[in-house]
Amino acid sequence: MSRHEATAIAQAFLPARRFGNRTPYYYVRSKLAADPLYGGIVAVLRDSHAPLLDLGCGLGLLAHTLRRAGVELPYRGVDNDAHKIERARIAAQRAGLAATQFDTMDLSTMLPEHAGSVALLDVLQFLAPAAQERLLDAAIGMLTPGASLVLRCGLEDGSWRAQVTRRVDEFSRWVRWMNAAPTRYPARDALERRFTEAGLQTTFSPLFGRTPFNNWRIVATKLR
Repeated sequence: MSRHEATAIAQAFLPARRFGNRTPYYYVRSKLAADPLYGGIVAVLRDSHAPLLDLGCGLGLLAHTLRRAGVELPYRGVDNDAHKIERARIAAQRAGLAATQFDTMDLSTMLPEHAGSVALLDVLQFLAPAAQERLLDAAIGMLTPGASLVLRCGLEDGSWRAQVTRRVDEFSRWVRWMNAAPTRYPARDALERRFTEAGLQTTFSPLFGRTPFNNWRIVATKLR
C-alpha cells in the first residue's frame, strides 16, 4: 500500500485529544505501508460477496483496506483483546465503514456462528495445538460454496525466516502488543493434508514482501 493510502486509513486512529496517544496512528500507518498482508488478502476477496468473519481481527485493518479497495462484502471482526476491539469500533465509525461489526471474543473457548468466508491472519501460532485444530475445523465448517478460508501465518520449515518470525512474535508478547506468546507454527504438509481431506482447493503463496518474516498466504476454497 502506498504511503498516502496508509496515512489516509491511519487518520481514523488518531486520538480524540490533540496531545493524546498517537501510537496506534503511527503503528497503522507503518504497518499498512510496509506489510504486504492486506493487499494480498484483498486480491483474494475482491470478487467475493460472501460475508467475511475475521477471527483475531486486532484493530480491524482488513475492514479498512477492503472498503478502500471497493470490496463491500459484510464484515465481522472478533478478537480477544478488548482494547483493540474498542479502538477498531471507534476507527470504523470515524471512517464511515458500512456493514462492519466488531466483538470481543476468546477464540480459544468459543466461536461465533457464521456462514461465508473466514480470515485467520497471524492467529494460529498463538493458540495451543489442540485449540488450533478446533479452530481450523470450525472455520472449515463455516465455509459456504465459493467461499474461502484465508490465512496468513508463519510456517515451521526450519528456515532463517521462521526463526526471525518466532523471535519477533515473542518480542511482541514481551512488550505487551500481543496478549499471547507463540506456541506452534503449522507445517505446510499438515495444512495441505487437512484441507485436501475437507475437499478444499488450496494455494500457498509467500507474503514476505520487504520483510524478513516467513509469512505465507494460504487460501482454501470450498468449490461446492
